[in-house]
Amino acid sequence: MSQTVDRALSILPLLAEGPADLGQVADRLGVHKSTALRLLRTLHGHGLVYRQSDQRYRLGARLFALAQEAMENLDVREIAHPHLVRLNEQCGHTVHLAVHEENEVLYIDKVESRYPVRMYSRIGKPVAITVAAVAKLLLADLPEHERRALAEKLDYPLYTSRSTPGPAAFLRELEKVREQGWATDLGGHEESINCVAAPIRGADGRVVAAMSVSAPNVVVTADELLTLLPLVRRTADAISGEYSGRTPAELQ
Repeated sequence: MSQTVDRALSILPLLAEGPADLGQVADRLGVHKSTALRLLRTLHGHGLVYRQSDQRYRLGARLFALAQEAMENLDVREIAHPHLVRLNEQCGHTVHLAVHEENEVLYIDKVESRYPVRMYSRIGKPVAITVAAVAKLLLADLPEHERRALAEKLDYPLYTSRSTPGPAAFLRELEKVREQGWATDLGGHEESINCVAAPIRGADGRVVAAMSVSAPNVVVTADELLTLLPLVRRTADAISGEYSGRTPAELQ
């Protein structure tokens, strides 16, 4: 029975490449046409494949409905949390998860540093949108016209001498982040706090959340924190893969 299920499920990736006839399905599975036909009829009965007028088969509408329903019920925080905890255990620093909602970037999860110096960020609190690394990643993924419109509407408080001074500089920073695929906040919000961040992507490749590692200068320097970037990006890729059901290579 498990072999039958395996064969039936193997048909779906084949049809994702485009419509295929009975012979093509049988050849791909390495089975007789009668066996392939039984599998296709079963999948057709559940709405997972559809037989066209030219007798070729394609993916059925029911499959897309199920996928959409599954995506709508995914909780990125629930999926990400174990990964954030593991990253915190590896590096010891504060780890954040953030999303873009209704013109704000909000922290939706936080794992505290093991060091006595703590950050004042809180779950549910908006981030400093013009300087925070997670905000840069989320906003950089917006279409260009939306980025420009948003940049013109924002205020640009000068938290420190490294804060983003205005819309032109902000747009340049977002373009840089968009190209390199990661972001930093090196003393832009607080002189003594540095941060590196990486994007979490959905099945369509769009950024659905961003995660970061932050630490004060008294614990590690900015250069030392930047050495954690590969680990941060691997963690973000692992979350993306679990959230989207795709491999990191497919999400690029």
